[in-house]
Amino acid sequence: MKFLSTILGTLLLVLPGQAARITDPHIPETAPERISEHVYVVQSYPNVGFVVGNNAVLVVDTGLGPRNGAIVAKHAAQLAKGKKLYLVTTHFHPEHASGEGGFPADTVIIRSRVQQEELTNDAVRMEATFRQRPGFGEFLPETIVHPKPGILFDSEYTLDLGGVHARIVLVGPAHTKGDQIVWVEEDRTMLTGDMAIRDEAPRMAAGVTAAVWISVLDKLAALNPLHVVPDHAEPGDAGLIKTQRELLIKQQAEGR
Repeated sequence: MKFLSTILGTLLLVLPGQAARITDPHIPETAPERISEHVYVVQSYPNVGFVVGNNAVLVVDTGLGPRNGAIVAKHAAQLAKGKKLYLVTTHFHPEHASGEGGFPADTVIIRSRVQQEELTNDAVRMEATFRQRPGFGEFLPETIVHPKPGILFDSEYTLDLGGVHARIVLVGPAHTKGDQIVWVEEDRTMLTGDMAIRDEAPRMAAGVTAAVWISVLDKLAALNPLHVVPDHAEPGDAGLIKTQRELLIKQQAEGR
């Protein structure tokens, strides 16, 4: 029964030709999958990325709560093999940022000033909302620790990991005010956060229109990514950005 409930808990309704989305918040212990030369991914809720360089490793997102964050940090340590550890979150929502407390104290957190302000002002409310969701409460203690970032930036920051660079770009407001993507130019690999999700209309921050989101997607597409890793769907290619754009155009035509 436990196995059956786990399987059922990981799936949403699947349309023909559409990959199932993971909804189970447990971060798996299985080793990350290699997506490109320097990028690895653990597919979960959400997908967690690892950009591995000669000198350091950048983790992209934490999982839901510190217990999952500790599992992500364990994966990172196995990939890093003693190298310096950095962490960036694609946005402040709990499944992406509430696991920060599970990381080693010397992890360097990188965040835009916009996202940090959003986290400071709204994380407690959002975590309380997520705590009420079935199966989520066990991962979210009443007090969630968010360590101070070691690096704050305004619009973008490029991190040299040794042999590979991770360009972290503030692209919001869209899903949130502080949406950030990670562009690994050497691999032509993009970690999009919730900016591009397979076969799903986006959830927009207050005041954001389809036209605003489309303009962001056009900028992402212009980078001509070979590999695209969204937060809540199976990794793919630039077609994920195209599909998201088409859904937004449909929303726009419907006046949303």
